[in-house]
Amino acid sequence: MDTSAIVSLAFDDEDAERVVRALQGVSRLVSSNLLEAELRSARNRRGFAFPDALVSALHWIHPRRPLTGEFRVATRAGSLRGADLWHVASALYLSPTASDLAFVTMDFDQAKVAARLGFLVLPTLGTPCT
Repeated sequence: MDTSAIVSLAFDDEDAERVVRALQGVSRLVSSNLLEAELRSARNRRGFAFPDALVSALHWIHPRRPLTGEFRVATRAGSLRGADLWHVASALYLSPTASDLAFVTMDFDQAKVAARLGFLVLPTLGTPCT
């Protein structure tokens, strides 16, 4: 799960319902713990407390080595900002063939790269979002 999807839920924005529908039937939510820092930052900037309950269901990815190989694979699939690249590389760390893992994001560019790598992207690609 990328931060863009959980931020949508945390602020109950116009895309939150799409994220909720996309997560129905998902058995396990996993993310890089960069998500926590990004979500804390977004909530703090807007004067909101951190939503502990929202992230309590997440399992954290803690790579035990540099993600150099995953960064290379992901950047061959497209150009991403640093944090977006980190989330895609973390997903590749868990599923190098991208065959058994869905990638949850509301970021259009990140969704395109994840789809090119073979991930099932949730919610499905639609109009560009950032």
